[in-house]
Amino acid sequence: MNTVITGATGQLGRLVIADLLAAGVPADGITAVARSKEKAADLAAQGVRIAIADYDDPATFADVFTAGDRVLLISGSEPGRRIPQHAAVIDAAKAAGVAQLAYTGIFGGPGNPMLLGAEHHATEQLIRESGLPYTFLRNNWYSEMAVRDVPAAIEAGAIVNSAGPEARLATATREDYAAAAAVVLTTDGHLNQAYDLGGDTAWTFTEFAEELTRQTGKPVVHQTIPIEAALAGLLEAGIPADFAKVLADIDTQTTAGALASTPGTLAKLIGRPTTPIATTITKLLS
Repeated sequence: MNTVITGATGQLGRLVIADLLAAGVPADGITAVARSKEKAADLAAQGVRIAIADYDDPATFADVFTAGDRVLLISGSEPGRRIPQHAAVIDAAKAAGVAQLAYTGIFGGPGNPMLLGAEHHATEQLIRESGLPYTFLRNNWYSEMAVRDVPAAIEAGAIVNSAGPEARLATATREDYAAAAAVVLTTDGHLNQAYDLGGDTAWTFTEFAEELTRQTGKPVVHQTIPIEAALAGLLEAGIPADFAKVLADIDTQTTAGALASTPGTLAKLIGRPTTPIATTITKLLS
């Protein structure tokens, strides 16, 4: 049996491979799918097999998989192109007869109304229709994404978005999500399962701002602006109109509770508490 990771040279993929190796999976039992040998040179140096393939070129996946493989399809990073990209992997996996196709989707699955979720929902449907044994890893927001604008927020003294004061996010780190992926790829009992994965505690942007204030000693507040103003700002920044609507919708649906649930599934899978947002902030500031 081989374990295959697509998008292996991305931040999540590299962490999954590190966890697989730490779990005792032999390096030559792991295949890292990358777009070039150069991107995967460090993985090859560890003894990991390298397969060169591109989501945008289905033919490159023809010989990547073999019967019995366990596969992690890490979703593409380009909204608007994901469905055909993911279909290329799914079709190749089906033709090879893999034993498991795990997929990193969106928290809540079909019940998540975010515009951002549409391609994830479509991908899950394609996987179901393929007849392959699947595991859906429906990840909540990444804590690393939540802290990207921290330096600017500290300088301005405010976190500005259109999320309401009641909006809560149950974020977890890439390390947390990668650990869960490694678990479902190396242990039994996860076939034809869908897991909503997120942090143990959901936080508000007001609480986030208060934590920034505590850790830096500089006052930071959360400022909510109308969704129309947020959308206008995205358009002024040169974001294409369709994608700007998707991004603006994230705050709208977060306010409505799309990312607030804390089922505890992630902590159960990885056998430890998830990483608090305060820890991620500390790591960034250090």
